[in-house]
Amino acid sequence: MKSEKEFHRRACVLAAAKRRTQMKNIVLVGFMGTGKTLIGRLLARRLKRRRLSLDEMIEEKSGRTISDIFSRHGEEYFRVLEKDVVKSVAGGEGMIIDAGGGVVIDEDNVRRLKLGGVIICLKARPDVIYERTMSGNSRPLLNTPDPVKSIKELLGRRARFYDRADYSIDTSDITPDEVVEKIIDIVKK
Repeated sequence: MKSEKEFHRRACVLAAAKRRTQMKNIVLVGFMGTGKTLIGRLLARRLKRRRLSLDEMIEEKSGRTISDIFSRHGEEYFRVLEKDVVKSVAGGEGMIIDAGGGVVIDEDNVRRLKLGGVIICLKARPDVIYERTMSGNSRPLLNTPDPVKSIKELLGRRARFYDRADYSIDTSDITPDEVVEKIIDIVKK
């Protein structure tokens, strides 16, 4: 009889752990052009979870585009708005959070996002990032005479911050569906 109770107790503990894992947020971070938005949408559809884009939330809250915020008020003001949005979403459960490219620069953001989730950094080579981001001019940090040089410099400055992620996936040479599969495998562990 005692072993049956112990078996039942262990089964309940395992089931609770599985529910907690399933309810953890999946937070996608990484440089612009690494696929956060697309992968976030695909992942949310596949896992039947709600997707939140921090950049979209900032635009909605401020009534301005990210480009407009940067050009009128600068990056520092944008980071203040970003931090407020992180505070508002970090306590949720079971969401796919498409975090902006620079959200990891702030240690408080990372700490908050890790509390209720697993952070996955999407990476790509500079040439791939350039190809993916040059179709429009909505990337304020790349509105420079030499965008590839800017990409390399920003990647270099942010590398230590991106290394704070729990996992990383290079999206340069794999399909979005393959990225989604890798993330699902990570979350199942």
